[in-house]
Amino acid sequence: MVAEKEPLMKLVKIYKRFGPVVALNNVDFEVYPGECVGLVGDNGAGKSTLAKIMIGYYQPDRGEIYFEGRKVRFKSPKDARQLGIEMVYQDLALLDTMNIWRNFFLGKELVKSVGPFKILDKNTMKKLSADFLREIGIRVRSVDETVGVLSGGERQSIAIARTVYFGAKLLILDEPTTALSFKEAEQVLKYINDLKKKGLGIVVISHNIYHVYEVADRFTILDKGVKVADYLYKKDVEPQDIIDIIVKKKFS
Repeated sequence: MVAEKEPLMKLVKIYKRFGPVVALNNVDFEVYPGECVGLVGDNGAGKSTLAKIMIGYYQPDRGEIYFEGRKVRFKSPKDARQLGIEMVYQDLALLDTMNIWRNFFLGKELVKSVGPFKILDKNTMKKLSADFLREIGIRVRSVDETVGVLSGGERQSIAIARTVYFGAKLLILDEPTTALSFKEAEQVLKYINDLKKKGLGIVVISHNIYHVYEVADRFTILDKGVKVADYLYKKDVEPQDIIDIIVKKKFS
């Protein structure tokens, strides 16, 4: 665990229910700058619900949320995004028919004035996206390529890079290596490790325990909305230990 006085984000006694179903029951969770936390558990464990509370998609019924030492309450994902909290979903939210630079600035397009008109500043967006991808070690043949022709690893890296470019401090990754080849997964995992070195706080949600083990500094295990284990140091647990806990809880 990274030695920091204040967590980047801290959740205290988070409780959330949907009708008769208790999705989260008094869950504590925190992540520090420059570390990656593996948030793991079986289907229905509450991982996605906790992540969506962190990004303001859901509001907890009870509990407190702190970001950079300050108590916060998110009414929407926009509130969380303004503080630098971003989530990259499994489907990536990239448009296959658009090229890389358009996807990179999607929803945040740059414009310039031409007489009385505002038009897209294509050249600047191309240059900025190409320069940033190169700077952080993501190699693409051309930012004019459409996203649909990219490999899964390239797509995932670009989706993550976009959030970093626009100021993400806390990055939540939902199944970042699903459906990737071994080589592509290694590429994405290396990129996650590089982002830790830049000081980002990262939460990885994954069913692939061996993949998350490569990048996580510590692990939080959920089961049916309850935190059942918290390994503060990677050296204290092996991947099979985590799998055994998840499987045991599933059939208990």
